[in-house]
Amino acid sequence: MTTQSVNKTICCPEFNPTQWDDKTIEWQNKKFIKHRVFTFFYMPVNFGKVMKKLDKIITEAGAQIPDSLCLSDHTGKWNMNIYLAVDKRIDKIENTTLSGKYFSKVYEGPFKDTGKWCSDYENIVKSKGHEIKKWYMWYTTCPKCAKKYGKNYVVILSQIE
Repeated sequence: MTTQSVNKTICCPEFNPTQWDDKTIEWQNKKFIKHRVFTFFYMPVNFGKVMKKLDKIITEAGAQIPDSLCLSDHTGKWNMNIYLAVDKRIDKIENTTLSGKYFSKVYEGPFKDTGKWCSDYENIVKSKGHEIKKWYMWYTTCPKCAKKYGKNYVVILSQIE
């Protein structure tokens, strides 16, 4: 896993699924900044605007975004919390940490397959003898970059311990 800063010439860095597919990851106080995104029946409405705001805050703080990691926590039809990994504490924004053991699985395809992915993910986690405590979605690229790269990777990641 690498640390990358946001590159202004490309919107989203190309994603390498092998680093995240079918992996168990342990985090101890992994740093994130947290913000809210308005959703309409779970579909993000102001995601781009929020990401531009967060990019400005991160850039001004001289921080990095390890692995370009941005976790989404769909809390309801009208809201989604996002957790953007950072390499240091940042003023002017809510800071939080995640600790524990997490399992990640990479899926590829159109967003309409999310329900199938979630069902498959639950079955895989259960087959490994784990229980999902909290889960997140990581949309690794925006739709424009997914089209540019020819792949739309989505990572489902959940805390299992």
